[in-house]
Amino acid sequence: MATYLTPDGQLVSSVPVGASYADGSPLEWGDPLVPGAVVLDEQVAPRASWSGVVRAGQVLTIVDVGGNQSGDCLLYNAHDTDERYSAPDTLAWQDNAYIRTGTVLRSNHGRALMTVVGNEIDRQDTIGGACSRESNTLRYGHHVMYHHGCRENFLTEGAKHGLGMRDIVSNINWFMNVPVEEDGALGIVDGMSAPGKRVALRAEIDTLVLISNCPQMNNPCNDFNPTPLRMIVSEPDVDYEADA
Repeated sequence: MATYLTPDGQLVSSVPVGASYADGSPLEWGDPLVPGAVVLDEQVAPRASWSGVVRAGQVLTIVDVGGNQSGDCLLYNAHDTDERYSAPDTLAWQDNAYIRTGTVLRSNHGRALMTVVGNEIDRQDTIGGACSRESNTLRYGHHVMYHHGCRENFLTEGAKHGLGMRDIVSNINWFMNVPVEEDGALGIVDGMSAPGKRVALRAEIDTLVLISNCPQMNNPCNDFNPTPLRMIVSEPDVDYEADA
């Protein structure tokens, strides 16, 4: 069971949350990638979920605090969640398999939800999908059936906004390395990120952002050491907006 109601009606998750990274792990908390006034600054614990609305024109900077920590992400029109992120539309419109600076993150209506305005690693992924208890069991065996995954995090966080299983779609994996080989093969391999690396997203419309700070421990997407993420929302400086 991923979520359940307490006797007093509170929706809680069975997903354990908390610091789980190894002692001595290097942590770089970073700063906003785009200059401007900070309107929100929150930390996401390893294995936890997060959500927030980024208003049109604001910029969300996601900091990979410990390095090589996958931040699974879903986007929705904040005023109509039937309009949500579409990986096929995003890739088809840009004619490229990777997300980089300049990529427009499009909805199932083809509309721009957010634009990548800064990115400090070579490429970002939107093909590798999200882990779940079911996929963990299929991939790694029944002995990992108790491991929770990003899908459970999405369901828990989405429930706060009236979202359910039918609303969970193909996602983005910030900081996860999923190369597409010449023969078309995919794999989740050692990361390219590092402590303090960032990606910045400008909202084109009011956008609800769901994040699962990936709890996966069976492949190298988190360097087998889940670490925190930092979420910073800022109002860009006028000079930046003029140059963007």
